[in-house]
Amino acid sequence: MASTTAPSRNGPAEQGTTPPPKSPAPAPKWRSRLHRWDTQGTPYAFIAPFFIVFAAFGLFPLVYTGWLSFHRVSLYNVDNAEWVGLQNYVDLFTGQVSTYFWNALLNTFTLGVLSTVPQLLMALGLAHLLNYKLRARGFFRTALLAPYATSVAAATLVFALIFSPEGGMANWILGLFGADPLHWEAGRWSSQFAISVIVTWRWTGYNALIFLAAMQAVPRELYEAAALDGANRWKQFLNVTVPALRPTILFTIIVSTIGATQLFGEPYLFGGQSGHQGGTDHQYETLGILMYDQGFHSSMLGRASAVAWIMFGLLLLIGLVNALVNRRLRASQ
Repeated sequence: MASTTAPSRNGPAEQGTTPPPKSPAPAPKWRSRLHRWDTQGTPYAFIAPFFIVFAAFGLFPLVYTGWLSFHRVSLYNVDNAEWVGLQNYVDLFTGQVSTYFWNALLNTFTLGVLSTVPQLLMALGLAHLLNYKLRARGFFRTALLAPYATSVAAATLVFALIFSPEGGMANWILGLFGADPLHWEAGRWSSQFAISVIVTWRWTGYNALIFLAAMQAVPRELYEAAALDGANRWKQFLNVTVPALRPTILFTIIVSTIGATQLFGEPYLFGGQSGHQGGTDHQYETLGILMYDQGFHSSMLGRASAVAWIMFGLLLLIGLVNALVNRRLRASQ
């Protein structure tokens, strides 16, 4: 009888089989934690420089001026601040400088209307013309940005010469029609008209390019359908272009209104020696000029900070109106 032998203890149990693979060693805990931090923290590291710069140059000055607006503090002794609560705001609305504040608020509104309305109307018309095929269309589009690229100081000084009472081009044009020369800087409405011309000249081309970009996004089929229905270019502009540009028009109105609220450089430079107070009789003093005058000429930093926060509140109000109008427009569509 044949005897069977048991397999060796050290050899394989069966022929043709392979040992099971070894499982990889687990990664160290510190390496998995580092990988998780890398995947989750890298996006925040990329955007961190913006928030650091914003906190240093945006958020901190905002909070600091808010703190100063509740104190009586001099420009020459900032460390010695006296708590006065809402007294700076009371002085602006009903107190010592209330006349200047309400005058500056009215001037800011009138200058905003005089510069924003003609500016946007002209920009819309220029964009409509450039939207059609014209010769040297690229040149004209580039030329529209030339005023915007010009510095505020250079543009204002040139227009100050144009509106100069002695030999200025504006008075020369008035003389062609038999009108007497004007002292543009001395009058209330004449000075505001001159400043609004500067603002309109600088920003019309910029807004025109915004309108032009929005016009080029309007489907051409709408214009072709309107042309087949017998609509001329004017009717196409009113019935096709303007409704399609409604959100863009609202955007430019809001941005121009914010710019008018912060108007400072043009009236300050236009007035020369009296520019820091908006003219000899404060005839074109804006909120920005009032803030500068109170802070740096009257050395009342607390009151100037209160003006800055009132301007900030107006900008928040404009943003709220923009949000409400946008919501209504989306609901009506």
